[in-house]
Amino acid sequence: MSIIHLSVLRDDEPSAADLAAIEQEWPLIAAERDLLDAEIAFINAGPNVSVLDRRRIRRAERRVLVIARELAIPAASAEVVA
Repeated sequence: MSIIHLSVLRDDEPSAADLAAIEQEWPLIAAERDLLDAEIAFINAGPNVSVLDRRRIRRAERRVLVIARELAIPAASAEVVA
């Protein structure tokens, strides 16, 4: 006997609008994941941290900021027009 009701699972699926929003934000999600990977590598390097490790973090941070700005600009201009 299952304690999970299938009707609950069917009602809980993302809508087309939810999937479209995720698709639109996916570049930011990927950039944030890359930043996290760089930060983990930096922490795991311990005393052997190199200039390249620091540069990788700075580049990943810059990429996150650029993509976040690109995603925010259309939203800001739509609010001004509306």
